[in-house]
Amino acid sequence: MSTTTGTSVRLIRNATILVDVGDTTFLVDPMFTPQGEMPTVTDNPAVPEFLTTANQKRNPLVALPDVDLSYDAVVVTHRHPDHWDEAARAELDADVPLFCQPEEADAFAEEGFTDVRPVDDQTTFDGITIHRTPGQHGHGELAEGMAPVSGFVFEGDETVYVAGDTIWYEPVEDTLDEFEPDLAVLNCGEAQFEQGEPITMGVEDITAVREATDAEIAVVHMEAINHCLLSREELRAETEGVHVPEDGEQISL
Repeated sequence: MSTTTGTSVRLIRNATILVDVGDTTFLVDPMFTPQGEMPTVTDNPAVPEFLTTANQKRNPLVALPDVDLSYDAVVVTHRHPDHWDEAARAELDADVPLFCQPEEADAFAEEGFTDVRPVDDQTTFDGITIHRTPGQHGHGELAEGMAPVSGFVFEGDETVYVAGDTIWYEPVEDTLDEFEPDLAVLNCGEAQFEQGEPITMGVEDITAVREATDAEIAVVHMEAINHCLLSREELRAETEGVHVPEDGEQISL
């Protein structure tokens, strides 16, 4: 159980984060594989065979930081292996409350998890309202192949929006308008293949979010997976008013 109070996000690595809302902590998108022990993204069966990447390094590109992983529940935005991996399946308790997309609930149950809680629209946990929000993981046919993906809003005394793997598009703007989050967590890195457009946010997407909301913005999903080509240094140089945390760093309101 978490003993943290307040509203914050701590980046663990890639999209793995701890979200604190009040005295409740959510572990989002756990990926615990040691550095270099996963294949490149194009070697994953979920990725269409025609896709290639310029960077063929094995994943994850960096080690997990030494961070206390205390949490009350787990949230998985989607089951791509850089958001949900075999190491997480092995480490997590089978009875942990696990929130997910409805389309993926059966897969978690088949893996032995006994408290799977698919979120159609919204639900509650420990006094926090959890809303599932839309995401578009790229453009055109590539986005269709990457679907389904979701974001989640955690609404307590303050509100945190975790956008998940999405580009900037109208439903993201609508989510910001509807929930007016105090903190928005965005997956950047401008993940892309040698074919097609980026499948996660880049500089232009982050700039659009910054112009659309007064929320504090934390940018994650960078420098950990081989098709994420935008660096933290480049993002910091091209944007203003956003937090770009290092692995293990916490952003608090």
